[in-house]
Amino acid sequence: MTLDKLLTEFYIKNGIPKDGGIDDETFEFKVFGLKLNLPNPKFRREALHIHDIQHILNNCDTSWKGEGFIAGWEISTGIWKHFQLGFLSLWAMGYSFWIYPKSVFNGYKKGINEIGIIDLKISKSNFMKMEYSELVKITKKEKITEMNALQFIKFLFWIMTSQIIFLFPLIAIGIGLTFILK
Repeated sequence: MTLDKLLTEFYIKNGIPKDGGIDDETFEFKVFGLKLNLPNPKFRREALHIHDIQHILNNCDTSWKGEGFIAGWEISTGIWKHFQLGFLSLWAMGYSFWIYPKSVFNGYKKGINEIGIIDLKISKSNFMKMEYSELVKITKKEKITEMNALQFIKFLFWIMTSQIIFLFPLIAIGIGLTFILK
């Protein structure tokens, strides 16, 4: 089946607007039990199909458990090289690690043996015509990497980095309140 058809099914199954909402000025984001309506910047709209294809490739829904897996997978495949997207992935990894640490770890572990979809540098129109089996084939690395001590240290580095990014606003508020209340 083509990715175009799989994406359409994915959007319907997860209650996501047509084309993932790329034409919308804002997007809904549920975190800490709150629904936030956030701006939908150009860099996010341009990469949204990539993120959604990653959900299909990894058979993950859009719950925080699925997003945690995808965040771990994205970081281990190197999305951090794309600063704005990497920042979002690290934030999601930081948040998800608190509620679904195993999912984040499993995503990271799977990603060390795969090529990030963003790094394939394939146009959206070509992705839409691609068969799922072809995607699976082109994202597999030839050389298999085991989750050894070095890989675990890398994972810990990214978890610590994700926690700094995730907790920074809370830390900043705490420091600000400390100075205000003095």
